[in-house]
This record gives sequence, structure tokens and C-alpha cells, in this order.
Amino acid sequence: MTPEALLSLIATERASAILRTDDEDRARRAMDAAVRGGMRVVEFTLTVPGVFDLIAEFSERDDVVVGAGTVLTPGQANDAVDAGARFLVSPVVDEAVIDVARTRGVVAMPGVHTPTELLRAHRAGAQLQKLFPAPAGGPAWVRSVLGPMPFLNIVPTNGTSAENARAWLDAGAYACGFVASLFPREVVEAEAWDEIEARARAILSATRTGE
Repeated sequence: MTPEALLSLIATERASAILRTDDEDRARRAMDAAVRGGMRVVEFTLTVPGVFDLIAEFSERDDVVVGAGTVLTPGQANDAVDAGARFLVSPVVDEAVIDVARTRGVVAMPGVHTPTELLRAHRAGAQLQKLFPAPAGGPAWVRSVLGPMPFLNIVPTNGTSAENARAWLDAGAYACGFVASLFPREVVEAEAWDEIEARARAILSATRTGE
């Protein structure tokens, strides 16, 4: 999938499933549950055991596009793309990682927290900007920043849920990434896969239709 096609998909789905856990098999089954719930854009953080195998496995599926999160070095970025990642997410702005994404033809989404970092990421070539951690102003903060810089594509990933996703999107966010609200630690540890599937459906009901 080209970066343009991925950006179009994210603009339609307006949601991504972001998984961080310490067990490879649970990671596989938890993400599979999210996909059954309708998630098409999925992200495994590099802190997950066996993450490159998981990226490779899910990238072979026709129903999802896979990304890598917590990418901190060019080496990790290249390894993730080699495994099949089509987008690279970082908790910080690192031009070297963004350069790898551009060179390898994938989407970059570095982490930002201030207007200055947002503009820096955009100018470095990052098509998306991950808002992390969430600012105190929440959706109102996004609306304020987009006033003078409407060309930004802001994606909040901290504190997002089915209940507040619409507020973020109505404020102008490009999409939302869902972590704890989709994959609560206790739910993953209990292997309650049906609950994760239901959470995915509720999130997508909010992001796709505004319900």
C-alpha cells in the first residue's frame, strides 16, 4: 500500500488499534480480536515480544494495514519496514527515523506535544503527527492549533476512547489511535477476546459514523 492509499484509509476509518503487551501469543490473539471487531489499521509497538514476526504475520492479511510503534532508531525503522510495516510511529520527533520512512516509502507519525514540535515534524516530512501525551486542553487544544496551522494531520493516541473520540475528530483531528481503551491490561491478561472485539466495534461506530 502506498503512503497516499494508507492516508486515505486512515482518513476513512479514523481509528487505529495500538497494542502494547508483554506476551507474544496474547498480542496476536488480542489484535486478531480487534480486527474481528472491524479494525483495519493496526500497530504493534516494538516493546512487544516477537514484534517483527507479528508485523510480518499480520502484514500478509488482506484485511489490515500494519504499522510499528515506539520506533526510536533508524535501525528499528528499517527492521520494521523489512517485516512489512507500512507506517512508523515514534513517541518523539526524530528526523533520522522520518528520513527512513520517506526513503522506504512508508508513512511517518512522530510524537509531538507542542505547536513547535508539530510544525517541526511536518517540515521534516511526517505526513501524520501523533499527539502524545494528550495536552491538558484536549480537543480544544487541537482546534486552537489547527486555526493557524490547518495543514497539520494530528492523531491523538493518549486518553482516547469510544466516548470521547467524536470530540477529538470534531475538533479537527485526522484520526485517533486507541491503546488502553481498546486493550485494557486486565482484559488482555484475562484473555477476554470477545470484549476486545466489542470495544473495537464501539470505537469504530463512533469514528466512522459519529454515533
